[in-house]
This record gives sequence, C-alpha cells and structure tokens, in this order.
Amino acid sequence: MFPDVRHRRLPKLFLLVTVLALPLTACGQDLGRSNFARTTVPAAVGTGQASDGPITDAAVAANVLRTIQPCQFLTKDALGALGLGTVEEDPSPSSIAFDTCGNKVKDPGGKEIRFELEIGNTLVPRADKTTGQVGGLPLRVNKTGDTDCTVAAMTALNPDAALTLSVIYPGDPCRPGQTLMAAVVQKLHDSPDKYSTPPGTVLTADPCAMADTAVVASAVPSAKPAPSGLHSCEWTGTRKDPAVTVEFLPGLPPLVGDGYSKVDLGNGITGYQKQGSTSSSRCTVEWQHRPWQGDDVELAQVDYESNDAKADADDPCGKAVTVAKNVVTKLPKP
Repeated sequence: MFPDVRHRRLPKLFLLVTVLALPLTACGQDLGRSNFARTTVPAAVGTGQASDGPITDAAVAANVLRTIQPCQFLTKDALGALGLGTVEEDPSPSSIAFDTCGNKVKDPGGKEIRFELEIGNTLVPRADKTTGQVGGLPLRVNKTGDTDCTVAAMTALNPDAALTLSVIYPGDPCRPGQTLMAAVVQKLHDSPDKYSTPPGTVLTADPCAMADTAVVASAVPSAKPAPSGLHSCEWTGTRKDPAVTVEFLPGLPPLVGDGYSKVDLGNGITGYQKQGSTSSSRCTVEWQHRPWQGDDVELAQVDYESNDAKADADDPCGKAVTVAKNVVTKLPKP
C-alpha cells in the first residue's frame, strides 16, 4: 500500500494522498458498478454528546501517542473481530512515517474497504463535522463523494489533532470507519502496543522543541511553532510565508544523488541538501540520526519554503542549513 523505494524523499502528505486517490478500479473490475449480495456493515458504537472543552485524556496525549504502533489496529485479528468481512493481508506500515498504517477488508459481498490510519494527524475535518463522541473523544466525520470518508477521533483542540481513518469503500464508507475507530480508541485505553524507545531515539522527541526560536527567526521572521503531526512541526510568521518544517521520519540512509549533495552540519554530522526546482524558493536538508528497523534509519529533516521569493535571491539552502545545524545540537543523543 505504501511505496518502499530507495529515494523516499517526496513530502509525506503527497504520498499519502496519492495512495488514497488510487481508483477503485485499479485492481480489476469497477466494484461500484457490480451487483453484489446485500451486505451489512456493523453500526458504530459510542455515539453521544461531546464536550468542546480541552481534551485531557492522558491516553491520547501527544507524548504518549508518539510511541504507539499504528499497525496493531489493522491486523487480521483486529479487523476480523469487527465483522466487516475477510482480511486477506497483513497491514502495510508506511515507509515514510512512524504513525501511519493501512490495510484492506473484503466485505461479505466482495467489495473492498480500504483503511488508512494516521495517529496525531493535524489535517482533520472541520469542527462543524463533529457528530457525537467515540470513547469519550469528540468524533468528526466527513464524507466526500460516494466512496470516501474521513473519520477523526479528536485528541486535541485549538490546535486540532486527531486519530484519523481515511476510508475508501463503494458502499457507505463512514460506517465501517466509525466501527473501526471505536475499536482503535478502545485499544488505546487498554494497553496498546508501543515501539521500543532506545536512548537517543527521535520517536519521543517533541519536534517543536528541537529548534531555537531565535535561530528559526533568522529564516522566518516572527517565527512561531505549531505541530503538523506527532513528529513534525511547522514554524511560520504572521504572514504564514516563508515556513520552516522540522520533521522526524523513518527511511533509508540518505545519499548523494537525485539532486542531493553533502553539507557539513557540525558535530560530526553530514547532511544532504536539495534545492527545489520550482518557481518557489525551497530547500530540504536531511540526515541520519540513528538506526531504526532493518535497513531503515531514523531521519531528521528540515524544510524551508517561500512562495513569495525566488531561490537566487532568497538562499533557501543557506537558511535550511542554519536551522538544521541548530536542530543537530538539540536532538536526543544516541
């Protein structure tokens, strides 16, 4: 479900949207136009009135959610217990995010339900999509078109963050999404599986605390940080442009090529920088922090972008490298 290639350097959001946007006809016949036996998907549980005050549930605090393994909620056993249909495959963890996983279910009529779970997502349905609660958390549901639905169990408000399920299903996609979300929230409150956290891992690091405001302000005037995920933080000013993003993610060790060149980040760290080729001023700097799983490592990344400036006058890589050198000094030590 997720790409696993040598250069995993496209922005996370683009890749996830690409995965979810795959047409339902890609794997064969048009399921939405076929005649199937009448099927029933269990209704969601846990609906009711939700508070619009601060969310104080310790089980969904950001520092707790950072270490939660997302694929545990999408295993054959976990999905099979919900009565949604047949689960033929093991879940597919994202190769570019610690907090995202996907899987598929075939309903009793043969239609495919695609799920993608992201923990700590900040791209959530609007507040007016709130419809009751799930496990004590405000529930937002947004159906777009006939086959797509986003189900969000809010974990923070103002700024918003949530557990989100993106569902594609040529039936009523919100219905299985709410059923699964109820199970996810229940599991979170009942001894969920967590990643190991060896000394120095970025898994437990708050990305918004991994750069000094004064340093970021040299690239982004009046810079203020805001979470853009559990492992990502965006720094913007009053005009929202330019912006600096600090992000931690899994991936293969960076190398020269595909536009990337080496740069010295100090403290014995070699980074790899790449300037964007579009009309905007953009540069990405990434480096290996410590081993992760298998051939993958923990990567730290700094991205600078300005849509109002030209690269030749803005020096985007100079600004990104300045912030990256500061981040290197703030990261937990392996």
